[in-house]
Amino acid sequence: MSARSRPVATPYGEGRLDLYTARGATSTLVLSHGAGNGVEARDLAALASALPRQGVTVALFEQPWRVAGKKIASAPPTLDVGLEAAVGVLRPRTRLVVGGRSAGARSAARCATRLGAAGCVALAFPLHPPGRPEKTRVEELTGAGVPTLVVQGERDPMGRPEEFPEGTDLAVVPDADHGLKVPARGVLSQADALALVVEAVLEWLVREVTGNP
Repeated sequence: MSARSRPVATPYGEGRLDLYTARGATSTLVLSHGAGNGVEARDLAALASALPRQGVTVALFEQPWRVAGKKIASAPPTLDVGLEAAVGVLRPRTRLVVGGRSAGARSAARCATRLGAAGCVALAFPLHPPGRPEKTRVEELTGAGVPTLVVQGERDPMGRPEEFPEGTDLAVVPDADHGLKVPARGVLSQADALALVVEAVLEWLVREVTGNP
């Protein structure tokens, strides 16, 4: 499925929305990327490819720093401004769910309540910097104020599944790292790992968002 792209003006430059529209959509999932890559990330691409066939419109938001070709991400507050601008441009007519991967997941959690989202999808949530568990960001996650799904790699150095608070709605990708990449000889192939991500997000959307009036 090809995307329709549209520019998003922000105080920090122009971002871009790539929209994958579902017929008869029941919800709209807006996802932004992390600090190390853009919307081409494997998990974002998998969701954008699969979910529209299941009635979920997916919008991938490329932050202005990426659109401008910069290699270093802008400060966290600018990411929130960008995400809010993207939702404002999109103006979804279905239930809104915000999310993203890594830094994008943090931004979505910070913005979910303010944007009136029905839920938040946090892919590879960076619970702490690598090797620095004392620098926790758990308050961002627990402060989302809406139902939140965390999809986390089993070997993520920025937060292994067992480090998340009890009660976290958590989908674990076996053997996966922070990029949700699995070893060539792991328990799952890369295709199966991404299928697990799609299935977990879709099941959660049905259970927590579209299944609720």
